[in-house]
Amino acid sequence: MGCKIKNFFSEYKLLLRSVPAVVMVFFVISVFSMNLLANKSIDLPVSWLALDCGIIVSWFAFLTMDIVTKHFGPKAATMLSVFAIAVNLVFCLIMFLGSLIPGAWGESFVEQGGEQINGALDNTFGGTWYVLAGSTLAFIVSALVNNFTNAGIGLAFRKNPDGAVAYFLRSYVSTALGQFVDNMIFALVVSHVFFGWSLLQCVTCSLTGMVVELTCEIVFSGFGYAVCRRWKKEDVGREYFEFTKRIKECR
Repeated sequence: MGCKIKNFFSEYKLLLRSVPAVVMVFFVISVFSMNLLANKSIDLPVSWLALDCGIIVSWFAFLTMDIVTKHFGPKAATMLSVFAIAVNLVFCLIMFLGSLIPGAWGESFVEQGGEQINGALDNTFGGTWYVLAGSTLAFIVSALVNNFTNAGIGLAFRKNPDGAVAYFLRSYVSTALGQFVDNMIFALVVSHVFFGWSLLQCVTCSLTGMVVELTCEIVFSGFGYAVCRRWKKEDVGREYFEFTKRIKECR
């Protein structure tokens, strides 16, 4: 058992060291910012549809997971997702502590209602436990769905697993499914229970959000495919692959 735990943490360290830093930074930031932006709903002209601002960045997290899944595998992509969630929780705690510190936000310096505005800003940046819990649960489940669906579809392309068709199809299907699951879990757990959304709004929000985020994925999928080809050409993560291969052989 002790050896397995040691190998697990060694694998984790190698993975974090193997994934290019720029990709990891943007991935973590996208996870943090989409949870923060989920606090703001979007005004829409129809009552049966509801969306939050988290959709403007959540697509990038799924694009990153698709790239990592293609190159490193679904387990590695899930491990990085858990790491991003852990970092998000740490910074949410920091934001919460910051909201407890006596003081005034710049936007609260107005002639009337400044105290109320200051309290609202503290509550927004300090976070709400059910929003954080709901978004964390939604992202964990959707990451698992996205990563392993992506890898599963990839198994069907045995003749040309690294081709453009294989990459685009596995990315589009897994992203659509993963985004729907992410949106639906958050809508049911948070928006339906605490914000009073109807079940119809939850479903339409999930479907519409999925379409918007999938569209962004499609627009930037060429970039994702180019990154995967470059990583393979430059043998990114060689040390990680050698380590995981040795672990499998020992078993």
